[in-house]
Amino acid sequence: MSEALTPLVYQLGVGGVIGFFVGYAIKKLTKLIAVIAGLIALLMIYLGYEGVISINYDKLTQMLQSLTGTAGQATSMLTPIMANLPFAGSFLAGTAIGLKIG
Repeated sequence: MSEALTPLVYQLGVGGVIGFFVGYAIKKLTKLIAVIAGLIALLMIYLGYEGVISINYDKLTQMLQSLTGTAGQATSMLTPIMANLPFAGSFLAGTAIGLKIG
């Protein structure tokens, strides 16, 4: 019984610890990226207001629609996760805890 239990405990432990650190890092990086994106948006709004730049809204709409179309390809990423369910489950739980604490 311990021969089967040891790899499972290892996967759960390592997955949880790594997931925690990934979640913590994601939360910190997300905050930094949000601040930078906000500053860039403010700069673009100001430059547009002053007439320094002009925005092609039709092209911007097309670009955003193409980005949302590629999000549908995420299902191909689920197969490896399902194959490693114990590690993936503890990784996701650790990530959730890291995101909450971070």
